[in-house]
Amino acid sequence: MEYLELGCVPTDENCAQVGQEDYRSQALKECRALINQLRRMFGQEPVMAQLKTTGSPHDFGTYYEVWCYFVPGNKPTMDYACRCEAEYPTKWDEEARKELEL
Repeated sequence: MEYLELGCVPTDENCAQVGQEDYRSQALKECRALINQLRRMFGQEPVMAQLKTTGSPHDFGTYYEVWCYFVPGNKPTMDYACRCEAEYPTKWDEEARKELEL
């Protein structure tokens, strides 16, 4: 499997910062809201693709973001991942705002 790193929130939104108090729980909440929004936008992932919150090491701790896993050569999974990246949201939708209590 390969993956595309999508991000942790829509591009024009503020996100939790590594090192801040309660970062992990806030970041995981934002990633869950983002996955839910991407699924509302693009539908459920095709078989063998997956939107997943993934942790990566950072100087101040673990950084969390959403990755889209896909299978190289598998057109449905590749198309889904590419669409998530190309049409990535700039703002939270209304459902995500409710989920995040914004």
